[in-house]
Amino acid sequence: MKSDIKYVFQRTEKKYLLTEEQYNLLLERCKKYIKADEYGITSICNIYFDTDDNELIRTSIEKPLYKEKLRLRSYGTPDSDESKVFLEIKKKFDGVVYKRRAAMTFRESENYLNNGIKPSENGQIINEIDYIIGHYNLKPKLFLAYDRIAYNGIEDEELRITFDKNIRSRENDLSLKSGSYGTNLLDSNTYLMEIKANGGMPLWLADLLSELEIYPMSFSKYGNIYKKSLMDKSNIKFKKFESII
Repeated sequence: MKSDIKYVFQRTEKKYLLTEEQYNLLLERCKKYIKADEYGITSICNIYFDTDDNELIRTSIEKPLYKEKLRLRSYGTPDSDESKVFLEIKKKFDGVVYKRRAAMTFRESENYLNNGIKPSENGQIINEIDYIIGHYNLKPKLFLAYDRIAYNGIEDEELRITFDKNIRSRENDLSLKSGSYGTNLLDSNTYLMEIKANGGMPLWLADLLSELEIYPMSFSKYGNIYKKSLMDKSNIKFKKFESII
């Protein structure tokens, strides 16, 4: 079980799509600046919530100055009712990401989301989640999982670099306990890298990305899956690596 004691985050995030070759080159060149976190490769599983007409993701695709989402997250598939999960509100305003999360057991999340029974430890974050669920009348809409390996800066502890692959999703069987199976979004040799920092990117990293011709792009896992689903239903071919946020 992954443990996390930090429940409020504020940072900038930049995203990049890497080939296998770029991924290997970057890691080799970065090894004196970063170290892998203690968890190794972790399967991160999420249930995303939205309205009946997908208002939150439709708004997000339009690239507004402000957007928000709600998801239920676990690290690996919960193997019991007492497994820890996290309800998260993620907001983005003018390029800065704000994330607030509440930890609870899987059983508490089920009781809360299905019956309105608040978890044993609740406070301001649960009140915010209450508001967003009620305001939009949210319900589970998508299961989304990926395999992640994360690195932290050796000198700059606030620097975090993550690599996600095997991004997969499903629109039915929307329970974290049902396993992490789903339809893949990208091919098996493509990595989604996210660089997360509280301030500016370190100069060594900016120079290295430029040298390796790795450039940032707007990429939303949920947004791309939603757009691909619409195109599939309309028999329109999905353009690989579509840049949407």
